[in-house]
Amino acid sequence: MTLTSERRIPVVIGFTLALLAPARVVAEPHRFDRPREMFMLPEYCKYTQDFRDHIPGANNKDEVARWTAVMGPTFIHMHHYRYGWQATTRAAFMSPTREERMHNLGVSITEFDYVIDRAPADFSLLPEILTKKGENLIQLTAVGKGMAELQRAIDMKADQWEAYAAISDYYKENGQLAKAREWLEKGLANRPNTMPLMRRLSALDASQGKRATR
Repeated sequence: MTLTSERRIPVVIGFTLALLAPARVVAEPHRFDRPREMFMLPEYCKYTQDFRDHIPGANNKDEVARWTAVMGPTFIHMHHYRYGWQATTRAAFMSPTREERMHNLGVSITEFDYVIDRAPADFSLLPEILTKKGENLIQLTAVGKGMAELQRAIDMKADQWEAYAAISDYYKENGQLAKAREWLEKGLANRPNTMPLMRRLSALDASQGKRATR
């Protein structure tokens, strides 16, 4: 065997393996022209970096200064939180395959972490970001990590009702109805009369009532 042919063998093998390997989901560039991705974004989002350069009328220095004063220095990073939201929306509504859905959820975690790692402990939106991260980690089957982030959100803000709802939803989906109820009651104790929690509790009562009559 010649030296030339010896060198060619790894190349051929590598090419063959590449053909056999499953296709990877290619990261989609950020988009600003999809109504479904944009309509859920809060008002401040259009004034964050990147967004304000693509949304008509958003490159408003007064509004940028106002939101920077409200959120502090962390506002400069908040476009990453919105990218995380968009990736979450893609996972929920625009991913035709499980692989693509998992990919988009993974992208969302990266974007959320970008802000979490740079935000001070007293940043007002940190519990909200941790809640979204926790919800998506659970969907990625990283349940322990997801629950830890949801608990972290609650520890920072006792009335972060979305975190209680997410924990309850997980237990309900897994048939642990007593735990699902427990977390709804905890949430209502800290945030009384919160309709999303009350609706969940009513649905839980109704489902348990049906079981009891069977």
